Amino acid sequence: MAVLSVGLIGATGVLVKGVRRANDTITVTGASTERIRSDHVDWTVDVFQSGGSQQASYQGLQPSVQRTMAFLRAEGVQEEELTLGALRSEREDVRDPRSGEIRSTTWTTTQPVLIGSDDVERIRAISGRIGELIGQGVPLRSQPPAYTYTKLAEKRVDMLAKATRDARSRARAIAAEAGAGVGAITNADTGIFQITAPNSTETSDSGSYDTSTIDKDITAVMAVTFRVE
Repeated sequence: MAVLSVGLIGATGVLVKGVRRANDTITVTGASTERIRSDHVDWTVDVFQSGGSQQASYQGLQPSVQRTMAFLRAEGVQEEELTLGALRSEREDVRDPRSGEIRSTTWTTTQPVLIGSDDVERIRAISGRIGELIGQGVPLRSQPPAYTYTKLAEKRVDMLAKATRDARSRARAIAAEAGAGVGAITNADTGIFQITAPNSTETSDSGSYDTSTIDKDITAVMAVTFRVE
């Protein structure tokens, strides 16, 4: 709301100073906010295993990957929603602090299990139960699910139109105080889109896109210049 206030105050100053000149314009910031619901989710589960050699860590990893995949399928994740990511293998050496000689070597192999689905509620529920595998001895790390909205391009057009109408309404209210009217648009600048958690006050100069919640608030801002009549 701070942005809107600045825009309105600045516009009032321009209008009052020169409302009678033919080239007078007024610039007002309009905004539109709407609640949207995510229609896609991406979730990554990293299954890992350590061992004294690269081969040992890889071989020890396979049963854990199989148990993880079986758990996800049993929970209702479809085969086409499951993908195995690129395998990662890392070596960690422990050295003698004096001589620098290697005392021991540990290899850790990680298999990312990637889940992509349009059933966001089902995946949200499953992600809350994945800890059961840890209790069964499966070493894994569950990343937070990333919830997104795939129809954002279409929604942008609608939101910009609403923000422009809001700007015109504000401009008319300001112009009316000086006994003037508002005419055609002479310039329009699209502001930054903010997609945040519901009721969040977080903003960013480069725009924001929160993926932590299923429901989100999308805000579009337009700085619109109108001719004063």
